Formats: sequence, C-alpha cells, structure tokens
Amino acid sequence: MIKEDAAKTPASREREGDPASIRAEKTRTDREVSKTDQWLVINRKVYNVTGWAHKHPGGNQVLNHYAGEDATSQLVKDFQELRRTLEAMNMFSANPVFFLLHFAQVFILETLAWLMVWYFGSGWLVTIFISLLLTISQVQSSYLQHDLGHLSIFTKSKWNHLMQIIMMSHFKGLSTKWWNYRHSQHHVKTNIYPKDPDIDMGALFLLGELQPVKVCLELLKEMNLCAGHLTVNHFSLQDVAWVSSFYIRHFITFGPFYGIFGTIFHHFLFLFSERLIESPWITLVTQMSHIPMKMSNEQNWDWVSTQIFTTCNVEQSLFNDWFTGHLNFQIEHHLFPTMPRHNFHKVQPLVRSLCAQHGLQYVKKPLLESFSSQLSLPSHC
Repeated sequence: MIKEDAAKTPASREREGDPASIRAEKTRTDREVSKTDQWLVINRKVYNVTGWAHKHPGGNQVLNHYAGEDATSQLVKDFQELRRTLEAMNMFSANPVFFLLHFAQVFILETLAWLMVWYFGSGWLVTIFISLLLTISQVQSSYLQHDLGHLSIFTKSKWNHLMQIIMMSHFKGLSTKWWNYRHSQHHVKTNIYPKDPDIDMGALFLLGELQPVKVCLELLKEMNLCAGHLTVNHFSLQDVAWVSSFYIRHFITFGPFYGIFGTIFHHFLFLFSERLIESPWITLVTQMSHIPMKMSNEQNWDWVSTQIFTTCNVEQSLFNDWFTGHLNFQIEHHLFPTMPRHNFHKVQPLVRSLCAQHGLQYVKKPLLESFSSQLSLPSHC
C-alpha cells in the first residue's frame, strides 16, 4: 500500500526542497513508525510496507532495519547509471561453463573420496586423506550455495533456491533458511552493530571498539551477560528433512566400508576434522574484508557508502580466486549482490572510478595481510 504525506505541501515547495516541508515530512514519518508498522520514505512519498515485509526475499527483518528512514539516498544517481551500464554489458549474466566446472569439482571430490575407500580400504591414512578431500568439497559447496543464495547462477529464482538447498543442506548439513535470514541482514546493514548478525557474536567475541564498551555497560547495569542465541524460529520441517539427508547420505556412502559403529565414529571424526579446517577457512575468507573495516552503530549512511566504508578487497590471483570463492572482490559483491562472481574483476575498474569520483576510499590488500589484520589489536590497546 502506498500512502503519500497527508499534510502535503504545495508542489512548488516540494520541488524547491523547502526545509519546513522536509521537517514536516520527517515528523510524520517518525510519528507513523512503530514496532509493528514499517514505513519508508522514497522520493518524498511515504510507503507503508508492513503488509508486504514478510514477502521480502531477505525476510521481514531486512525492511525492519530501514523502517522510518529515507531510502531515497540509496539510489544515488551515479550508482544507478553504473548499474545500467553493467546491465548493458551483460555483467549480470552467468557463464554456464564456469559454474558447471565448480559443481563438477564438488561432485568429483565426493566421488573420489568414495573411490579411495572402495579401492584402498578404510585404514587411518585413507580416512584422514578422504576427510581432507571432503573438507575442500565442503568449502567449495559453501561458495556455490552462496552464489545460489544471491540468485546469481540461474535465470529463474526457483532453480537457484532448489540448488541452494541441495548444496547447503544435502551437501553440508546446514539450514538454508537460517543462512538466508542472517546473510540478508548482513548485506543490508554491513558492520552496523547490532543489525549485522555476522559481527554480533554475543559475549564470546567482542569485535570493533563499540561492542566491548556496550557489554561492559550492560554488565554493570544488569550484572547479566546475554550470549548469542540460535534463531530456531527460522528453521522448518523442510529444513530438518534436507539436513537429515546429509547424514543419511553419509551412512549410505561409507556404511558398507566402516560398519555401523565405524561409520558413526568416522562421521564424527570427519565432522571434527572438517569443521576444524573448514570453519577457520570460511571465517577468515568471509571476515577478512569486514572486521578490519569500520564498525559502528547505526549512522544512516546511504547504502552505497555503507558498503564501501565497511568492505575491502583482496588482491586477485588464480589461487586467491579459488581459495576465497571470488570473495576477494567483496566490494563489487556487496554493491552488486546478484552479479555472478566471475565478472567481479571485469567491473572492478569502474567501481574504483566511482569511488574516486566521490572521494570514497577503495581498499585492497594482499591475502596474508588481510588475514593478519583480523587478529590485530586496535592501535590504542
């Protein structure tokens, strides 16, 4: 439903951007927004998105983060023009061969792990080796499900959603719905505490300069430490079924070689070794572009500036592209989330030009430096 400002000022005053008109519109917006209502101002029109918010692909919380704000500033003219240019260059069209090879990589690694056990037996050396193979498969599956979650492979959304479920839940044993819910908020409010779930880690890890202060104040005020929680309301029976298929497939694949108890032991060994390697791998890759950058409370920056302030890139190489799943181009990815990753390096010069035009710093680092910068202490410590 669209609802224009009831106390509309004369058209001439609107065109001139009269301060009184702007204040009146802002006052009305603030008054209309409540915990249950969601309103946005776009081009001096107030939109009630409450009834539509639950249909948003990123979930209700995404629009809730912008409730009561003026969204017009997100659509800056130069950025719009750049996007139109990139669309004309077919930069949002996926290369089927590129993604076919990446899918094949996962299937080959999974098949090779089974063939190793079938041919060489289930000894310790074989078990350790296939765990390494499956770890690489898990990481590359993470990157593919990320592509699918951003609708950047298939032209039809339903095919992206289906294949994301297969890669995330069937191949990795994790909830797709839970990941989508959190990741959408990360892209909307990158490094904005506490709206970005990727930097809100409860009391286990306190990131940036604001979170330690906030937690200390809460401790002094309430003497109660509130740790992060699992958003179980974002799971479904369908999620449970698909995640279960990951474990069922594991038992069917390796049960004949290890036996029932041996398969259970191998499964936990595999999960332990795989998580022990995969978790730091994925964490380093996904956070190396954000943790070293600016973290803050809500600043109401325009969307383009937010992505650039809070994101940096890593230098390109064949190894870096493979190791990071092309997330070494996080600035381009955050500005154009639906763009296939194989096009990031092509649009990078245009993005850098846009940043230079508006005086925005475009940060790019070597891979090892980006890893070490996550562990660096603030200069005042």
